[in-house]
Amino acid sequence: MKTIGSVWLGAVMALASVGIQARTCESLAALSLPKVEILTAQTVADETFSPPGSREALSQLPKFCRVVVRLRPTTDSDIGAEVWLPQHWNTKLLALGSGGWGGSIDYGGLAAGLRRGYATSASDDGHRSQGAGFVLGHPQKLVDFAYRAEHESTRVAKALLQALYERTASHAYWQGCSGGGREGLIQANRYPDEFDGVIAGDPANIRRNAWALALAVQALSDPASFIPPAKYPMIHDAVLAACDARDGLKDGLISEPESCRVSFSALQCKGQDAPDCLTAPQVKTAQALISPATSRTGQVLFPRLEPGTELRWGRMAGGPAPVDLFLDEFRYVVYRDPDWDWHTFDLERDAAKAHAIDRTVDEMDPHLAAFARHGGKLILYHGWADQQVAPGSSVEFYQSVRAASPDPKHSDQWVRLFMAPGMAHCSGGEGPDTFDALSVLEHWVEQGQAPERIIAAHQTRGQVDRTRPLCPYPQVARYAGTGSIDEAANFICGPPHP
Repeated sequence: MKTIGSVWLGAVMALASVGIQARTCESLAALSLPKVEILTAQTVADETFSPPGSREALSQLPKFCRVVVRLRPTTDSDIGAEVWLPQHWNTKLLALGSGGWGGSIDYGGLAAGLRRGYATSASDDGHRSQGAGFVLGHPQKLVDFAYRAEHESTRVAKALLQALYERTASHAYWQGCSGGGREGLIQANRYPDEFDGVIAGDPANIRRNAWALALAVQALSDPASFIPPAKYPMIHDAVLAACDARDGLKDGLISEPESCRVSFSALQCKGQDAPDCLTAPQVKTAQALISPATSRTGQVLFPRLEPGTELRWGRMAGGPAPVDLFLDEFRYVVYRDPDWDWHTFDLERDAAKAHAIDRTVDEMDPHLAAFARHGGKLILYHGWADQQVAPGSSVEFYQSVRAASPDPKHSDQWVRLFMAPGMAHCSGGEGPDTFDALSVLEHWVEQGQAPERIIAAHQTRGQVDRTRPLCPYPQVARYAGTGSIDEAANFICGPPHP
């Protein structure tokens, strides 16, 4: 692990020079760090903790030191962060990402890491609001959201570890999904020595906002093109009939969606509109939802939603207007107009405008060679049935990372991608969606055990009813031919079916 920086380390060591013994939680309040205000440093001895503004208490917590800070790296910054320091520390730090446009602390993630003995940290990405309105008139807050809040809060966490435990962390890890996955990849690119391992799930490449808005415009601009959600199950059944068995096993999951091509013309109504068919405009919408976004010249701007996502198409096409998560990119970042009319959206023009901004601030860069040379390990994962971020975007990113690797032929020594059949965005869906990526990363970083598979589970009403191995891409889980298809032990990782 690298040091926390000479200025900050000097500030920590200065505690001893003035006679302050920073070996108790409460004494951390006296720690003085540049552009950092420590609001709270308090021991939490109860087994439960109620996060601010929440009625749900977190339970089964070990005794820990809760430190609440405000970070102001610029005059326009106001980053909130918390660092939780357990009494019985495993010597490691776990930093957590935020989803969407941020705006809150991931208390559940803090608690989960704490229970494992980690010191944990999380930020609010520099604001405490819903959506991207915070960006308007505050360009530095966009930088805070994109990468600075994560970096600065991690530096504070490392300084607090040094002050309380009088030692640096043996290992530092990042874990996040969606926006948090993107954040971890940006950290690995900008600050390659900051983490020893990164878990990035369903990373929400900022390019997807233009793609998502294009799908919404197709589905919602004309009432005739709108597909009522009541038709989603019928469409899903048709997709399963076309693609489920292509992987060699009929199990309600599409495990190899890349080879699945569906034409919805067979579902077109022979006469008037009916619940069991699609009108001609609805067929066009359905086809658009599982087609890549392309320019007028045919260039692919963003991959498609994969077959198998139909039950959750409402996220993109449920109406009556596009969801704010995607719309805010253009209202507040691109056009800086809260009243911007989404009906005027033009995919090619507006994707280019967004890219011109995002590439300097908030876009994932696959050049992670410095992270690899540092010894960092990267676990990427993505649900094949993700309804919010096209799964193919992670495949594209992974392939670009490998190509830019110091040794592309042996890039699997530090980066691997795991695709989860039937898993929706970060969790949920019909496929196994629960797995312990952190333990897998620990074994890889600390013991040199590269992951050959990750066991994932699906639950119904709290009971596990299916387990499957997630395999390093492009391998897939293939049924061995005997035993229950709901038990991971009966599957092997192998090449996709021809």
